[in-house]
Amino acid sequence: MASDAGGRIFFSNTGRTLVEEDEICLLSVGVDIGSSTSQLVFSRIVLERLDSRYVVVERETFHRSDILLTPYTHAETIDADALGAFIARQYAEAGVERDEIDTGALILTGVALNRRNARRIGELFAREAGKLVAVSAGDGLEATMAAYGSGAVARSIRERATVMNVDIGGGTSKIAVCAGGKVVDLTAVDVGARLVSFDPTGRVARIEDAGARFAAALGLTLAPGAPLEETAARALAARMADALFEGMRGGAPNIGGRSLLRLDPLAYASPIDQLSFSGGVAEYIDGREAQGFGDLGALLAAEIRARVESWGPRLVDASEGIRATVIGAAQYTTQVSGSTIYVEPLDVLPLRNLPVIAPDLPLDRDAVEPAALAAPIAAALKRLDLDSGAAPVALFVPWHGSATFQRLDGLCRGVLAGLAPLLARGHPLVLAGDGDVGGLIGIHCRQELNLANPIVSIDGLELREFDYIDIGALVRTSGAVTVVIKSLVFPAAA
Repeated sequence: MASDAGGRIFFSNTGRTLVEEDEICLLSVGVDIGSSTSQLVFSRIVLERLDSRYVVVERETFHRSDILLTPYTHAETIDADALGAFIARQYAEAGVERDEIDTGALILTGVALNRRNARRIGELFAREAGKLVAVSAGDGLEATMAAYGSGAVARSIRERATVMNVDIGGGTSKIAVCAGGKVVDLTAVDVGARLVSFDPTGRVARIEDAGARFAAALGLTLAPGAPLEETAARALAARMADALFEGMRGGAPNIGGRSLLRLDPLAYASPIDQLSFSGGVAEYIDGREAQGFGDLGALLAAEIRARVESWGPRLVDASEGIRATVIGAAQYTTQVSGSTIYVEPLDVLPLRNLPVIAPDLPLDRDAVEPAALAAPIAAALKRLDLDSGAAPVALFVPWHGSATFQRLDGLCRGVLAGLAPLLARGHPLVLAGDGDVGGLIGIHCRQELNLANPIVSIDGLELREFDYIDIGALVRTSGAVTVVIKSLVFPAAA
């Protein structure tokens, strides 16, 4: 259906076409289900046509759900019925019918990624299955999303500063260093507010493995149903804060002889100018929350605040706290890749929901060195938790300069080396560029380098990290393919 608002026509049904519309309004839902908390955000996105694609011109968040402590039936099993009731209530409070949703993102982290949990959660969103981008967020991707969602990445551009964002959740803390509008380094540490949680009477209700290790190092014996004195709880929070700051400094904190790092330690050696916090504990650090939720959150925040001033970087408020990793929405844009493309075999298309990686590739030099390309490609895969080779990705190739044999050969060899974990699993090579050399690159990979994998090499596109793309089947009358780009849109301040 369509409605008139301010003299403009907005469309909100799923039966429309993008071909003739200069302005489109989409309803979007972002869903974040994790080990500790779950939440939804509903947004209205307005897009306008810009040449061959649509761009976001307005984003309004019109409903933010309550923060639900993720319900469990057993230690590792999420209560899907209770979660489903919460989700249904949020749709009702937002005044949105399930069928009205155009697009969005479903983020699963921690225990929610357990196969049984993921299947049950997927069933809750079966009606939106074709509309939502589903992301299994590991530590690297969580750190990156929090850096964008908190505004740290944008701040690094706006204030020309190196900004560290620390996202402290229930079970882990994700640390990201941002400079020049990019995440340049990241890590994650087993420190979180709900490593030990309590029932309303103050007795221990749940203990995570890392929480038990912290307690043992302090000589504390924790058991479900046992009380925990406040002095002991403060000691736990202090030890966790020490470990967190060690990780922020580039160290490798451990407890009981076992590492607390979940990724490699930070290697970034330049000074940090600003420090921001996001995640649930940030609500206490920044003074937005005072109520307790049966965990160590308030105590951990107090210990962190006590250490901030002596550490050095200026503390700044994040634009989002506990909601930083909730994806605001997914925007649909449409582009067309034209005649200089290579697709072999043709039945490899269509491809759906391919995550885009867009590393900095040194393609502005006369000589293109394969190793100089392979390293940033591999780093991008690792940063976005795509290096396991479980699924294909699309690599954005911003081509510069002439397309000589030597330069094409260096590019193709570097690309194949960087994407080796994926290609070894038989996934197609999917390249998307902004120039007009897609066909040449595809032909070179097939004929000169004898790549046996299916190849999709298209061009004439503008992509970025956090995009997901659908590539349609070849339009035989024109030799082109349509590409739908679903961009993860962070809050306007970011």
